Amino acid sequence: MSETDITLHLMTVTDITRIVRMGRWEPDARGRLRVAALELYAERGYEQTTVADIAERAGVTERTFFRQFTDKREVLFEGSEALQDAVLASIAAAPDNLSPLEIMANAMESAGALLSAQPAGYPRIRATVVAANPSLQERELLKLATLAIAAAAALQRRGVSPLAAQVAAQSGVTIFSTGFERWVEPGQTDDFATCMRSALAELRALTA
Repeated sequence: MSETDITLHLMTVTDITRIVRMGRWEPDARGRLRVAALELYAERGYEQTTVADIAERAGVTERTFFRQFTDKREVLFEGSEALQDAVLASIAAAPDNLSPLEIMANAMESAGALLSAQPAGYPRIRATVVAANPSLQERELLKLATLAIAAAAALQRRGVSPLAAQVAAQSGVTIFSTGFERWVEPGQTDDFATCMRSALAELRALTA
């Protein structure tokens, strides 16, 4: 058993159980499917889990699954649109006296608040599942790239030059992803916002 497999197994018997028992998931089909998918991905692996497995664990039909999600991958990425919407709304509402990088830093904190609001343990388990599967890693990188492109366009609408907007947007996404990686590290006690601010401070130190 690989180190990743061991980590997933340990998470299965601790964090996932805690998430399910906390009762913070919505008691509808969509919520049950999310819990079931996360459990199975951690127990068996993403590739070894089928839609039929998820539906059976959730107590619904496969047809119900496909009414909620396009495929088993989207269970892990369903919050991407809401995250991007939060970033774009923050950019649009930012005060005029902020620099493009400050605007992006604040926008990424807005996105981070959505992740922080998820049930305790879910982001870490999801991150471990994604890290164990190359196709999921590729999808994660694509989502981040799409976010950077959308953020750069939003900055340009505020009058930021194309090059500055691109650099600021890419930097913001880097701050977000670096902060997230720190946040989900085992034993980490800082909140997501603090982890992102630490990443921002390091970026500023490098470019000083």
